[in-house]
Amino acid sequence: MDPRMDHTLNWPRDPPTRLSLQLMPERAAFDPATGTLFVADVHLGKAAVFRARGLPVPQGTTTGTLARLSQALDRCQAEHLVVLGDFLHAKESHASGTLAALSHWRQRHPHLHCQVIEGNHDLHAGRVQASFGIESSTEPYARGFLRGVHHPPEPGSGQAPDTLALAGHVHPVLTLRSRTDRLRLPIFWLHQGVLTLPAFGEFTGGFAIDPAAQPEGEAFVVGQQVLPLGRKTKH
Repeated sequence: MDPRMDHTLNWPRDPPTRLSLQLMPERAAFDPATGTLFVADVHLGKAAVFRARGLPVPQGTTTGTLARLSQALDRCQAEHLVVLGDFLHAKESHASGTLAALSHWRQRHPHLHCQVIEGNHDLHAGRVQASFGIESSTEPYARGFLRGVHHPPEPGSGQAPDTLALAGHVHPVLTLRSRTDRLRLPIFWLHQGVLTLPAFGEFTGGFAIDPAAQPEGEAFVVGQQVLPLGRKTKH
């Protein structure tokens, strides 16, 4: 049995709850009502891009990212996958090795409906070929009280009060400190009606969030479990 534990986020906070999302340790969010798994900033082929540009970085990051994506899909039995931008990293992500790994992953999930909400990297990298059966769109994902985008919307952007925007782009992380240690972990960041997902890709950086500077926000730390900040975490 998989020991990983999700955290359920209800939205809006005041009853009656209209939406429940499962925040998963794989760095994904799952909507059980529609069978949809959301991820952001996958950046497939990023390591291959670095190697093509002469930088000695490890191999296997694309395979590891896709394996974790399969784990999340298998755990929640999702029927739909929505990528909130930056599925590919750059034009060099179309290298044969990266596409072979993606093809193998797609064969493992032949009936999964896949959609990419294009981000800034996708615009430069280009779309994957049609044979992969992965749709791309420049329009937001919109269903019920959920709105999926790549860039987090600015406060006052006209979003309906009860709508929860799911976003990427930021790669939010949090540094946990003790007297002798520091641990940098990805987080889900809920702030003013926007849930920013952690970067899904294996080979991505992160933008440090300081919850003390934005007290109205909530951080959900991603480790073997997803835990709201303030509860004890094991590391």
